[in-house]
Amino acid sequence: MTKSELIQRLAESHPHLYHRDVERIVTTVFDEISGALERGDRVELRGFGTFSVKHRDARTGRNPRTGVAVSVDSKTVPFFKTGKQLRDLVNSGSR
Repeated sequence: MTKSELIQRLAESHPHLYHRDVERIVTTVFDEISGALERGDRVELRGFGTFSVKHRDARTGRNPRTGVAVSVDSKTVPFFKTGKQLRDLVNSGSR
């Protein structure tokens, strides 16, 4: 599902809201999550999951095509851990 599809579905399920308001709400939620991660904060949405940042140390990697050793710099990456309710929902749907 893309962001625009999410906005469309929410707008359809809440006809009392203007499409532009739904778009603004979705964008604001994503911006707030992104801003929190940028500050190094953790965002927990109970039942859905937790967004956080993880630090990865510098290391030596290998170019898969040539096998040559390559230096990989340290970096901070976003990380998402699913909540129990979401995990259970996904697992029960795949049986």
